[in-house]
Amino acid sequence: MNRMSRRQAVGTMGLIAVSAGVVPGMAMAADKKLWAKSYLGTKGPELVVEKWLGSEPKRQGKWVLVDFWATWCGPCRKAIPELNGFHKKFGDRLVVIGISDEAEDVVRKFKDPTIEYFQALDPQRRTYKQYEVKGIPHVVVLDPEGIVRWEGYPLLDGYELSEKVIEGLLPAKKG
Repeated sequence: MNRMSRRQAVGTMGLIAVSAGVVPGMAMAADKKLWAKSYLGTKGPELVVEKWLGSEPKRQGKWVLVDFWATWCGPCRKAIPELNGFHKKFGDRLVVIGISDEAEDVVRKFKDPTIEYFQALDPQRRTYKQYEVKGIPHVVVLDPEGIVRWEGYPLLDGYELSEKVIEGLLPAKKG
């Protein structure tokens, strides 16, 4: 095999792996159904919220996962335990934020399942509008520079946002 054909073979294998979704979080964007505007690979809009329920997280130098959700949304509720797990396992490198456009009293009364990550309110839908969110739950994962590295419906068959996907996105722990 000459040098050119090796390079072509490696490139072809990489393309097959990405197309097949073998590389975590790197499934072909064109095949993935989104219910929001795609910002994948570009800088995401600024996070604007009306109120934090609790303290505002320190996001500087960290990856940020933003979950657009509502208390009445069954799939949103189903995703909460997984998001709690991301918050616990990756909290030193990843800030998990749930944003609801509902009234504060509605969100504060919500207890099942318990949310253990940061929560914010966006009743004026400023961040929802910037991301053009049309369906929830919708999640974006941004790197420390604000570039969207994963986006979509976290429970979508074949494109689930899993611990393996998060591990594939985040840099390895130091030390």
